[in-house]
Amino acid sequence: MRLVEEITIARPFIKWVGGKTQLLDEVRKSLPSDFATRKHLTYVEPFVGGGAVLFWILQAYPNIEHAVINDINKELICTYRVIQEDVENLIEMLSNIQSEYIPLNAESRKDYFMEKRTLFNSKTISPEETAALFIFLNRTCFNGLYRVNSKGAFNVPHGKYVNPRICDAENLRACSSILQKVEILCGDFSETGCYAGPRTLYYFDPPYKPITETSSFTSYAKDGFDDKEQIRLRDFCDQISKRKALFVASNSDPKDVNPKANFFDIIYNHFIIKRVSATRMINSDANGRGAVSELMISNVVNA
Repeated sequence: MRLVEEITIARPFIKWVGGKTQLLDEVRKSLPSDFATRKHLTYVEPFVGGGAVLFWILQAYPNIEHAVINDINKELICTYRVIQEDVENLIEMLSNIQSEYIPLNAESRKDYFMEKRTLFNSKTISPEETAALFIFLNRTCFNGLYRVNSKGAFNVPHGKYVNPRICDAENLRACSSILQKVEILCGDFSETGCYAGPRTLYYFDPPYKPITETSSFTSYAKDGFDDKEQIRLRDFCDQISKRKALFVASNSDPKDVNPKANFFDIIYNHFIIKRVSATRMINSDANGRGAVSELMISNVVNA
């Protein structure tokens, strides 16, 4: 009897605010009906974040020949590059951190976390150390957040997870395999405009527009992403649409809190807007967690 080799499905290697794992089916529904049969496709994700859509789409649609990811978060992009280029060294470093951290008592774990957070914020360590600490801090900080202060320093406090999985070697190797056909950039989303064309699909998952006073605390870039940036992104969608590129974008739904809030309905009124349900568990206020309405915006007319 021939044994079938088990293939590990690559999944996000970090927790990320607004991660799209639960909305993958809605993203799929927003794609062209013949997307799986199109050839020579390029996939571009200018706000890659945790990569839930990236890892899913590259495994679900092998007809995508080339992918480009980007993010303004330098430490995040550093981590993607290390996973792509030197995953075995990263696994060894994370395994060492895990073996040091797990046996500690609660007070010693907090001290260890704070020491590593200070080292991470020093910006003086190697790319490999940066990636290892990025994953460690993400796995052990409060609520899996990534938040920075006005100086760009990571400032999320220690979490109290009993047995966090700091080193997931199997998944890291699977992610590394997927990333071999991915071009990794670090900069403003507009710099990905050169890839726009008839065979290109963009997926945009920008920092969401805050719809409550507590929802904006999750900013992961020191300069934020205000309404002017949201409009600049809309203008970018107009530009790539003129070059025949397809796009799907996600964002918060202000109408979830205020039925008269028409910000996105107005600026994207010439595109297709769908409202979908999502569950958000990361919020500084427990009352802000739970089922919410989110927007799926696209220029795909035959989905």
